[in-house]
Amino acid sequence: MRNARRIIIAVVLAFVGLSGRSHTLAQVLPNPYRIAEGWAQLPNGRPMGAVGKVAMDPDGRHVWAVVRCERLEDPARFGDECRDSKTDPILQFSPEGKVVKSFGGGLFIWPHGLAVDQQGNVWVTDAVAANRTPKGDKRGQVVVKFSPEGKVLMTLGTPGQEGSGPDHFTSPSDVAVSASGDVFIADGHGETGNNRIVKFSSAGKFVTAWGKAGWAPGEFHSIHAIAIDTRGRVFVGDRGNNRIQIFDQDGKSLTTPWTQFGKPSGIAFDSKDQIYVADSESDDIQNPGWEEGIRIGDGKSGWINAFILFPWGDPRQTAGNGAEFVAVDRDGNIYGGEPAPKRLQKYVRVRP
Repeated sequence: MRNARRIIIAVVLAFVGLSGRSHTLAQVLPNPYRIAEGWAQLPNGRPMGAVGKVAMDPDGRHVWAVVRCERLEDPARFGDECRDSKTDPILQFSPEGKVVKSFGGGLFIWPHGLAVDQQGNVWVTDAVAANRTPKGDKRGQVVVKFSPEGKVLMTLGTPGQEGSGPDHFTSPSDVAVSASGDVFIADGHGETGNNRIVKFSSAGKFVTAWGKAGWAPGEFHSIHAIAIDTRGRVFVGDRGNNRIQIFDQDGKSLTTPWTQFGKPSGIAFDSKDQIYVADSESDDIQNPGWEEGIRIGDGKSGWINAFILFPWGDPRQTAGNGAEFVAVDRDGNIYGGEPAPKRLQKYVRVRP
């Protein structure tokens, strides 16, 4: 009888946690991963700069990452670390953590989001704020498509000009590419930006856009992440509203927003539709009661089954810490892009 009672209590607590009335289960789940110390190795003594988004190559083994040019220790320079640099910010790492490709030097002010399509082309957003762009500079407010070797194939947006029309962005945060080649832009990074999703065809033709600033379903504040699962659903990290919103590829809302993943900065999926959500912003001010880390769950039900707590996190600090971006390889290893700590972290699964 006592065991049956314990099972009933556990089920009730799980239901309450998933429904959003409690976040307990999102915080106390097991962590089956360990950190692979020193995995990422930059060549020629280059110090690690702030790490932006990470994404997997189609081979499921190589890792692409935004590493923002220079390791600037002045916090006032966070937001334009590539402004005065010719250093390549787009890097591909081997499974052993060594850089095997790099490109993009001089093309960006603040490279931020990154996606790799099924052909291996690399898409990168420049999310620099307009007030961080030098007068007359023709960089920023764009999404650039590169070949796997770094040749520029397409530019979406109008370089150096922010805006809200079909050919302009305002600090685009992230990008995702569907299986059919359609391109989805999370536009944009700031609280007062466009707060919309913009869809383009594979040829770069504007298709549609949806969203505006607000708190209702289909409205956003500071969109920071976008990802597409194996069923083609579009997941949006509505970070300013502490939730994930889910849409079809025409912008139709498919479910009530998910709040159980904390304050979502990065979203990724594996081939089994497990969802991985990086939360670098939860603290006593921005999302009280929540901890920074990576939450892992079922992408269909939203049920969370593991949590990698950021081991150096302190909710009294409000600057953001730990993994802001996340990717997972074909073997289940996780990669976290950490801008503030300036680390590209690998997590190896060591328990079932």
